[in-house]
Amino acid sequence: MEPLTLFIGIIGNVISVLMFLSPAGTFWRIVKNRSTEDFESLPYICTLLNASLWTYYGIIKPGAYLVATVNGFGIVVEIAYVALFLSYAPRKMKVKTGTLVGILNVGFLAAAMGVTWVALEGEGRIDAIGFISSVLNIVMYGSPLAAMKTVVTSKSVEYMPFLLSFFLSLNGGIWTFYAFLTKDLFLGVPNGTGFLLGAAQLIIFAMFRNAKPSTTTALWNTNSTSYGTLEEGGHIEPLISIPDQEIRLIRG
Repeated sequence: MEPLTLFIGIIGNVISVLMFLSPAGTFWRIVKNRSTEDFESLPYICTLLNASLWTYYGIIKPGAYLVATVNGFGIVVEIAYVALFLSYAPRKMKVKTGTLVGILNVGFLAAAMGVTWVALEGEGRIDAIGFISSVLNIVMYGSPLAAMKTVVTSKSVEYMPFLLSFFLSLNGGIWTFYAFLTKDLFLGVPNGTGFLLGAAQLIIFAMFRNAKPSTTTALWNTNSTSYGTLEEGGHIEPLISIPDQEIRLIRG
C-alpha cells in the first residue's frame, strides 16, 4: 500500500471512530432520563448492519484490513447503542426496534453472509458483498433523515444530533478520497453519496437550529402530563398543567 493511501486510510479510521462515538452524548441523555424520548433507533440499526457487512468485506478482500478493523470497532459500539435503546425505549418503540434488529441485523446479515459464502467464491464473493454493503452504506448515511418530520413539524433540531450528521459527512468525504486512491468503486460510490447526504443534513440543521418551536404543535409530556413547553437554556418547563383525569378524557 502506498504511503499516501495508508495515511488517508488511517485518517479515515480515526474519523470513523469519532463517527461511531458521536452519538455518545445522546445515549448519555437517554440513560440519565431513562427514556429514548423522540429519538429514532433506525440510524443505529442501519449502522450496525453496515459495519457488520463492511467488516466481512474487509476480511475477505486482500489488503482491506483498515476497512475491517474500524468497522469491527463499529460493531461493538453500535451493539451497545442498540442495547441501550432496547432498555429505555417505550414498549411500542421497543417492539419496532427489536423487530428491525431481528430482520436486518440477524436475518438479513446471516442470509447475505451465508449465501455469498456458499454460492460464490473469490472475486464474485467480494463483489457481491461490496455491492450489498454499498447500497446499505447509502441507507446508513441517509438514515438520520428519519428525524426530518420531527425537525420540520417542531421547528427544532433537538432530535437530529448535529455530531452524527457532521461526522457522517466528514467520514463520507475522507473515504471517498481513499476509494479514489485505491480505485475501489464499492467504497467510492456510497461514501461519495454519503458526503452529499451528510452535507444536506448539515444544511437542514443550519436552517432550523435557531428557529423558534412551532406554536401550533402541542408537545405532550406523558410523565408530567403537561400541555405545551417552554425551552430556555436547554431546560423544558411546562406552560399549562392538566389534571390526569382531563388528560385521559382528552385522549379518549
